[in-house]
Amino acid sequence: MSVLGRISLKPHSVVNLSRAAFSSANNDASKNVVLVDGVRTPFQTSCSGYEKLMAHDLQKMAISGLLKRTGVEHKDIDHVICGTVIQEPKTSNIAREAMLEAGLPDTIPAHTVTLACISSNVAITDAMGMIKSGAVDSVIAGGVETMSDVPLRLSRKLRTRLISMNLKKKNKSITQMLGHMKGIKLKDVIGIEMPAIAEFSTGEVMGHSADRLAAAFNVSRLEQDEYALRSHSLADKATKEGLLSDVLTVKVPGVAEKISTDNTIKHNTLEKLSKLRPAFIKPNGTVTAGNSSTLTDGASACLIMREDKALALGFKPKAYLREFCYVARDPKDQLLLGPSYATAKILDRAGMTKDDIDVWEFHEAFAGQILAVLNALESESFCKNYMGRSEAFGSIPREKFNNWGGSLSLGHPFGATGVRIATMAANRLIHEDGQFALLAACAAGGHAVGQILERYPS
Repeated sequence: MSVLGRISLKPHSVVNLSRAAFSSANNDASKNVVLVDGVRTPFQTSCSGYEKLMAHDLQKMAISGLLKRTGVEHKDIDHVICGTVIQEPKTSNIAREAMLEAGLPDTIPAHTVTLACISSNVAITDAMGMIKSGAVDSVIAGGVETMSDVPLRLSRKLRTRLISMNLKKKNKSITQMLGHMKGIKLKDVIGIEMPAIAEFSTGEVMGHSADRLAAAFNVSRLEQDEYALRSHSLADKATKEGLLSDVLTVKVPGVAEKISTDNTIKHNTLEKLSKLRPAFIKPNGTVTAGNSSTLTDGASACLIMREDKALALGFKPKAYLREFCYVARDPKDQLLLGPSYATAKILDRAGMTKDDIDVWEFHEAFAGQILAVLNALESESFCKNYMGRSEAFGSIPREKFNNWGGSLSLGHPFGATGVRIATMAANRLIHEDGQFALLAACAAGGHAVGQILERYPS
C-alpha cells in the first residue's frame, strides 16, 4: 500500500471573505485576543550551553525574561500555561514550578499541556479559549524542552521489584529484600530505558517517515540539502541583522559568559551537506543530520491578553490571535503531512485564500518533510484525492516563507517551538509590513496545527 493509501475523502467548501472584511468582522476589543509580546531563551544544541540545567530552569528563564521585557505586573496575570513533551517526574506540572521560581505569586494557577512538537501551540490556543470564555483576561503561555536531562528508567523487571519492595515496608530484613530480587539477572540491573522519540503505535522514528514522505513526493536529496542551506543562511542573516529580537540574553549558573545567541546555526556548503550519509534509511535514504532539525534545549514564553485589557494597561500588542485548528492523520502513512491539511483547513475556516497571507511560518522538522508538504499543496491529484478539493491548493510564495530561518537552523526544543513560531510571525508582520500570517506545524501522532495571526494596527 502506498504511503497515502488509507485516506478517506471529506467534503470541501470555501466561503471567501476579503482581508478587510475578515479584519472588520473581528473588531470587538472586549472579545479579541492579542499577543502582546513573546521571548525565548537562545536555543542550544543538547548537551552544550544548558547541559547542567533542568527544564524548569529554562522555563523560569523564559518567564522571567518575559516579565522583564513587558513590564507586566504580577497582579495582571491570571493564569500560566506551558507545554512540554518529555516530562521530568519531579516537576510534572512544570508550568507551576517555573512560574513560582520566576517570582510569580502562588495565587496564580498554572497548568501544563502536551501535544508533541505543537505543545506550546496548545498553550497559546488554551489561553485563547480561556480568554474568549471570559474565565481570564491575561495568560502567560510558554513551552520548554531539554534533551540534555531526560528521565531514564531502569528495566521494567527491576523497577517493578523495587516498587514492590518499597510498598511492602514491613519486609525490611536482608533475607526478605534478597527474596524480592530472586530471578533478577545482570541485564535487568544494567539495562537502562531511554525515552523513545518514536511513534508508540508504529515504533517508527520520525526520520524514517520523513524519508518515505520525501520519496513519495519526489523530493530529491539535492533539494533537501539546498533547503537546509537556505534555512541556515536566512537564520544567520536574521541574527546578524538583529531581527531575532525575541531572543533573551541569559546567565547560566556555572558558565562565565552570558548566552545571547542560538548555537544551532551552521555555516555549511552544499558540498559538505552532500557528503553526509543517510541517517535513517540506509544506504539509499535522503534524510541526513544536515537536513534535519537537531536535538535542542530551550524555552519560550509569551503574554496573551484580551485586547481591551491590554490597552487599558498601556500595552501595544504585536498581533491579534485570530483563527486556529488542529488536524490528525494516519500516524504511519501521513505522520508529518498534517500541515498541508491544516493550512487548507484554517484558511477555509477564516474564509480566506492563500493570496491573503503575507507571512508564512512553518515548523521545519526535516527538509524532506517540509518540501513534501509544499509539494502536496501544489499537487492537483493529492488535493483532489486526499483533501477533497476541486483543484490544487497552489504554491506558497517562497519569498514569504520562513524568511528568518526555521527549526532546521534555529533548533527545535519540542515544547518551545510553537511560541517561537508565533512570536517570529508577529515580528515578521511588523518588519515586512504585512497584515496576516499563517503558521503550521506537524507533531507526533499524525497531528498538526494551523493558526492565523493579524498584525496589530500601528
